[in-house]
Amino acid sequence: MKKRVYIGADHRGFKLKNQLLEHLEKKYDVIDLGNTIYDKNDDYPIYATRVGLAVSEGKSFGILICGSGQGISIAANKVKGIRAALCENVKDAKLSRSDDDANIICLQGTTKLETAKKMIKTFIETKLKTKNKYKRRINQIKRLEK
Repeated sequence: MKKRVYIGADHRGFKLKNQLLEHLEKKYDVIDLGNTIYDKNDDYPIYATRVGLAVSEGKSFGILICGSGQGISIAANKVKGIRAALCENVKDAKLSRSDDDANIICLQGTTKLETAKKMIKTFIETKLKTKNKYKRRINQIKRLEK
């Protein structure tokens, strides 16, 4: 069974999202939560919330893209159960999963397509480290949620 992946982006991530869709749909069960049309006046918190809520419901991953990756990451992290990580390279993607159990990867809209593909593959395929210190830290983060 293919892993479920939710994806969303504002206007500054729209092009990269659409470029990624065809590639991702070959490997994963991808659900596009928008924006599905280019709208230069759309707002990234809408897509961060949509993807965040979908990911928080079960064992799935999310991909969010905006201009800097910062705003969409901040917004997604407001959703209970979400650990969204802005990643700029493959090492970031690996560590955000292995050490922090991130469930949403956030990208900058200017990320090169091939780099984005590598980061997403690494993010989804990396397992959480099993040492107690990682589990303890993630539990401490969960206790911060209201």
